[in-house]
Amino acid sequence: MAQSLVDYAGLVADLERLLKLRSICLGMKLFETVEQMETIPGIRRPKSIHTTDQIVAQAARLGWTVGITGDDLVGEQCRAVVGLGTADAEWRSGKHMSGVWFATNADAAHHQEAMHLVPAGQYLALAVSPLASGRLDPPDIAMFYATPGAMIYFINGLQWSGYKRFDWSVVGESACADSWGRALKLREPSLSIPCFAERRYGGVLDDEMLMALPVDYLHKAIAGMRALAKNGFRYPFAQYGVQQDVRAGMAVSYPGR
Repeated sequence: MAQSLVDYAGLVADLERLLKLRSICLGMKLFETVEQMETIPGIRRPKSIHTTDQIVAQAARLGWTVGITGDDLVGEQCRAVVGLGTADAEWRSGKHMSGVWFATNADAAHHQEAMHLVPAGQYLALAVSPLASGRLDPPDIAMFYATPGAMIYFINGLQWSGYKRFDWSVVGESACADSWGRALKLREPSLSIPCFAERRYGGVLDDEMLMALPVDYLHKAIAGMRALAKNGFRYPFAQYGVQQDVRAGMAVSYPGR
């Protein structure tokens, strides 16, 4: 493998310092063949059936490099999001979720239709790995969990230069479609509120959100956060006090304005 031009370890170190991350920043990559996935150094293959949330957690919480095929996942709900299934008419009907997460078959079908999915048929395998390892060079997307405060600071960094308003949606259960599903499909920053399954099976904490995005956006956000830090805006945010005269604090951030 050719040596990467990206300093993944340095990139992750910057993120950890700026956002005080408590879990491992990871990369995710899709492969057209199983053989391509299995060439990744240090790759682990599951011995049990898992949800994709668990596979992601094995990288984010344990630091493992894990490769899977659709056969390693518990069902089509997981497979469809990352393009390792068929997303056929039976799945799109949502019948398996009717009466469980949604009141009617129609509600369940609307939910399935709302999900972001990697198109089926192109990929046969997927791998996740700590981004700093550089094993998935280049990854399709990077991902990290962080508190809401850290997430808005990261978003502020993305918006520092070349401002863009971000419009994200919430599908509810199956929120992986809002994060890695959307980012893999659209190659755009994708923020999610992790769902029940991610928290129950993927070990996601109550105060964590998930950002998924191509690596290039990490460079942009880090440059933006460094600029914000020079203006005195840093994470974690120092509390000013709910009863203080706000003018003294505002004068520091907006001198002469």
